[in-house]
Amino acid sequence: MAADTFRLDDYKRYGRQMILDGIGLPGQLKLQQAAVVVVGAGGLGCPALQYLAAAGVGRIGIIDHDVVELSNLQRQTLHTESRLGQPKAESAACALTQINSRVRVDALANALTPANARALLEPYDVILDCTDNAATRYLLSDAAVLLGKPLVSGAAQRFDGQLCTYNLGPEGPCYRCLFPRPAASPAAAASCEETGILGVVTGVIGSLQALEAIKLVVGLHDEQPSLLVYGALSAPPFRSVKLRKRRVSCPGCGTEGQKAGEIEETDYVRFCGGARPDWEALGLNPGDGESRITARELRAIIHSNSKQVRILDVRPKTEFGICHLPSSIHVPLHNIVANPRDYVSPELETYVVCRLGNDSQIAVDAIRSASPDTTFIIKDLVGGLRAWSREVDPGFPVY
Repeated sequence: MAADTFRLDDYKRYGRQMILDGIGLPGQLKLQQAAVVVVGAGGLGCPALQYLAAAGVGRIGIIDHDVVELSNLQRQTLHTESRLGQPKAESAACALTQINSRVRVDALANALTPANARALLEPYDVILDCTDNAATRYLLSDAAVLLGKPLVSGAAQRFDGQLCTYNLGPEGPCYRCLFPRPAASPAAAASCEETGILGVVTGVIGSLQALEAIKLVVGLHDEQPSLLVYGALSAPPFRSVKLRKRRVSCPGCGTEGQKAGEIEETDYVRFCGGARPDWEALGLNPGDGESRITARELRAIIHSNSKQVRILDVRPKTEFGICHLPSSIHVPLHNIVANPRDYVSPELETYVVCRLGNDSQIAVDAIRSASPDTTFIIKDLVGGLRAWSREVDPGFPVY
């Protein structure tokens, strides 16, 4: 694109970054000619998309098959209350056109799969991984190697985040170089829903992903592979870890690396140990009927004056402080697992509650195993406190 295609008002729009050494008019024209794809329009993707559009990247792809939910708005800043229920890719695209109407936005409300990854990613110069699951990370890494494109990967959870750009230059490592096998099983790799996330943390990491992409496009990146680790509560909050060069034996990018067609033939979900468990569905499993109780049944027992009952809430202290049943006693799950015999009480009927009905099952099993020969009533709440809100008390908070 020649300078004569630059509109007069573009000089004013982009002037603050054009006067920077290393950008200038040539760098701004490179941004206008560039195509960047963001996979995931969530907590990381929203700030990344926002700054890519504001910087004047000519073509931006958005790949996300989810829809906007109320719980997203705490950190996914491109989405609004008015667009609840709308596909995230379309919602984010709407926001970007309001930020910069000259940017071409491709809203792709599709799930990225081994079958479509190469076709969806090939038109773009830089790929941003703003997802939150291992299977997609491995797929994106393999696709980036196959297509010869840099992959800017971000992650955030609780108060912490990290950033790494893979497949940089001829010797930059890929994701498989660092993690030849998944670091944890799907059951152990908790999501933000289970662990929590401060929205500003995703904003920090997502903004840094946009910065990495811009540096790559305009030619300001030193192409030295490193892992940037961020801790919002740490001092200093940032530290950088220098990464080794790509491994010769890496199955993704080594000398015996990814071959054309292997992406389509790879089951990434199976490679990562299967799909992430649906904890809400598992918590609703009624079991054998002997060790679990429904929300309505528990309400009837609580309101009965003929029984002495004890309700143990095994959630973390912070969650107990958010909301709890008035008659419940807070006992963290790890206390019960460590000393289950302390909670055996033949004189009292004991009912255990948690958020979704999974940790409570662990607690009941632990207490039962501590006194297998004693006959006493101990059950846990099917579906946890979320079921209590749904079936008994609509005014009980759901978080």
